Amino acid sequence: MDNAVDMLIEKLGGLTKAARTLGVRNPSVVANWRSRGRIPVERVLDVERLAGISRHVQRPDIFGSSPQGREAAE
Repeated sequence: MDNAVDMLIEKLGGLTKAARTLGVRNPSVVANWRSRGRIPVERVLDVERLAGISRHVQRPDIFGSSPQGREAAE
């Protein structure tokens, strides 16, 4: 798996299901995230809550890498 967007799509059962679960009307929006290789910061907490993907994994450029100890729990 290449990035957090791919993880999201896999965990939620595909592109369309991921979009629907996140309340995104058009799956092409999530496909666009995939092509950019990142989840928009305004969606990070929703993805963390709904897919269980840590904000540190999604956007280490903003939240830093996983704190020690959390990595093993994830």
